[in-house]
Amino acid sequence: MSDYKAFLRSGHAPTLLASFLYFDFTFAIWVLNGAMAPFISETFNLTPAQKGFMISVPILAGALMRFPLGILSQYIGRKNAAMAEMGLVVLALLFGYVFVDTHNEVLAMGVLLGIAGGSFGIALSLGSGWFPPKYKGLAMGIAGAGNSGTVLAVLFAPPLATKFGWQAVYGLAAATMVLPMIVMAIAAKEPPDREHQTFREHIACLFEKDGWAFSLIYVITFGGFIGLANFLPTYFYDQFKVTKIEAGQLTMLATLMGSATRVLGGYVSDRWGGINTLTAVLCLVVVTLVICGTMGQQLAVTTLLFMLCFAALGAGNGALFQLVPLRWPLATAVAGSMIGELGALGGGFIPNAMGLSKQHYGTYFYGFLAFALLGVAVLVMMRVMQLRWTRTWAEKGGRARTGGAMSMAYGSQGSATSR
Repeated sequence: MSDYKAFLRSGHAPTLLASFLYFDFTFAIWVLNGAMAPFISETFNLTPAQKGFMISVPILAGALMRFPLGILSQYIGRKNAAMAEMGLVVLALLFGYVFVDTHNEVLAMGVLLGIAGGSFGIALSLGSGWFPPKYKGLAMGIAGAGNSGTVLAVLFAPPLATKFGWQAVYGLAAATMVLPMIVMAIAAKEPPDREHQTFREHIACLFEKDGWAFSLIYVITFGGFIGLANFLPTYFYDQFKVTKIEAGQLTMLATLMGSATRVLGGYVSDRWGGINTLTAVLCLVVVTLVICGTMGQQLAVTTLLFMLCFAALGAGNGALFQLVPLRWPLATAVAGSMIGELGALGGGFIPNAMGLSKQHYGTYFYGFLAFALLGVAVLVMMRVMQLRWTRTWAEKGGRARTGGAMSMAYGSQGSATSR
């Protein structure tokens, strides 16, 4: 308890709360089409491949929005960028409520929902910006636990769609954005860690091996989380013949685990090290996904395995973003947005792989297997690169360095040696 009080005293708790709510509600909006996919697919009689592509569009659009919003936040401030984004999200949802009636319009709406998916880098940097390095992992974990918005979407969207129609859910979702906008406007304060850097310095991580390595790890941890969270309602509905509402409830059980363990992942990584935590996470994800693909009609076992898999993915997200401010202490927002953008693109892989596997082979197994093999490749890559990481900007295992060693080696974003 004393550690937690020290954590709260070390930063600005109201800003952290505002960041969490902002991320939570925008995340829920981002995954709306995935939560309502069984309804939308039934309306337009989509093939498995079409289902996978429809689900992937908001994921891909959100990934592409992250880096531009991260750049914008460095110039107008993270709080202002968050308010502007939430305003655009409301307009997008109103468009969906009024105009979306065809399959092509659903795909267009998926692009607009991607605006909500761009909140990640801003939310984590805003929430953690007031906290010192030793608490960055926990602060980012708390802000990043806003991915619990998936729980809101899969829990409430299916019953609302059943009662009012799936188009009406867009309008209802627009009304919910009032709460995070009010809290952000009143409670949040722009952190003091904003730096006036050149555009080249802002995007320096794009030219470094570490930036791409982090992005590949994030393809598994967050790409796996968002891809599976969007696809599971369709998977449970098609594979196990449960109702649309039950499919959402089963998905909620899994995604809730991932949201809860994100904070734990950041907390554990502050103490055990982000590299150590990610090693355990990637091993667990690979094993659970392969077993899930072989479960056939074992609904209870499959649900438990997905809960374990999501717990690992959530902890992995927290672990990775414990490392980001250690590696890029002066450009955390932009580095996080770039990693988030490229990593979240991996989320589009899962729905498409699942849809193509089902359409061409009559089973989802090869979709699970493909992502598991990618996880093995990323684990090997990380274990090789961590040898240099622990010699330059992190302690053994991925913990924060004490004193000035890290700032001397990596304080300038343009002088990193891993180019």
